[in-house]
Amino acid sequence: MPSASLSAPPHAPAAHTAAHRLRLVAVVIAVVIVAEWIGSAQFALGPGKVVLLPMLWALLIAAALGMAQRRLPAALRIDTPLQAYAGGLLNAVLLLFVVKLGLTVGAFLPQVRQAGWALFFQEFGHAFGTLALGLPLALLLGIKREAVGATFSVGREGNLVIIGQKYGMDSPEGRGVLAEYITGTVLGALFITLLAGFITSLNIFDPRSLAMGAGVGSGSMMAAAMGAIAAQQPAALVPQLTAIAAAANLITMVLGFYFTLFLSLPACAWLYERLEPVLGRFSRPRGGQETRGAAGMGGVDIQGLPLVDTVLAWALMAVTVTIGNRMAYQVPMLESLIGLALVIAIVAVVDALKRAVPRLPLVLALSVVATVVGVPGLLPFSDAVVAHTAKLNFMAFTTPVLALAGFSVAKDLPIFRQLGWRIVLVSLTATAGTFLGATLVAEFFH
Repeated sequence: MPSASLSAPPHAPAAHTAAHRLRLVAVVIAVVIVAEWIGSAQFALGPGKVVLLPMLWALLIAAALGMAQRRLPAALRIDTPLQAYAGGLLNAVLLLFVVKLGLTVGAFLPQVRQAGWALFFQEFGHAFGTLALGLPLALLLGIKREAVGATFSVGREGNLVIIGQKYGMDSPEGRGVLAEYITGTVLGALFITLLAGFITSLNIFDPRSLAMGAGVGSGSMMAAAMGAIAAQQPAALVPQLTAIAAAANLITMVLGFYFTLFLSLPACAWLYERLEPVLGRFSRPRGGQETRGAAGMGGVDIQGLPLVDTVLAWALMAVTVTIGNRMAYQVPMLESLIGLALVIAIVAVVDALKRAVPRLPLVLALSVVATVVGVPGLLPFSDAVVAHTAKLNFMAFTTPVLALAGFSVAKDLPIFRQLGWRIVLVSLTATAGTFLGATLVAEFFH
């Protein structure tokens, strides 16, 4: 699924009318209602259990509607350009998600501070866990230099930039990181939810370690993992764990770029040169031919949405979060709307500043502002903001986010199928590596 990075995917062309866009909004709202109505489900898997949450139903329903667009009546049809537009809306709604995380970190800053050095050192697990598991498997499966791009990171937008600048997107490394990006976009949230839920159910790790492991640097994947973890914890512990996960995710998003640029990518390239002659002998070469054509997707559009579309996205998020908060947590709609108005106000102020100062790092600015505002008693209005926004349940944000992600990724499935099962398996293994690596490092401190 799309990452939490706030680089916007390509959005709908001007030919789309307001009616088309409102149709997308209406269908997303319907998907959220259905997903929340289905609710949570769980089943045993060996010694553990798998937890399926409303956000996963939203992802799967939206993706299914996107793939079946030609067979649906016009009222439900979300065609490929509208699916791309959903990616643009996702970019905007993630702004609200980042603020919610920042407010959570601020409100529980004392508990986050107690995590201490674990929060810093767990980043080494995120940085090197991907290649520790993914690179050997890729080489055993016969993947060549695509393995470097697919395993040096979890393949979010910033990682595409790193590979594009160093190797070029038409290179084997470029095809590898693009494969990781598509795999994470299509399957990342689903996979990490199942993995995190299963690992949590084994009761072998401190919940704080699992929360740090969830901070993989992608807002949607963090939400998915944290949802599965939170579902198996006492309700009183969930806000603290969410704050720790958000802090870990912020560190991964801010510092992770430099970790991957200066540490994990050089290490991955160095290990490839030494391991490939040994492990590569066990399989026929699969690089290049399996991912041919993937680079044809082109680069990532880093231009933001027009203001009118941004406002539409915020309105959609306000409606769907209010609905989810009411259906799942019985929070009165008016109370949810007050909290959402405060969240939107923070985003609007920082977004206006970003438009005036284009070089301002938006994710970092939003996170810092929201965290400062969320510290109880720090500002004259902090306590009121914390009190109102605390009524917005974290999980209510994840369902509409993943509904939009489901529509957004449906357009990429034809290209995704061309990449082959080997690169998909490697990409998922790299994702497992970043979660398990950070969890293991954090557990050492706990």
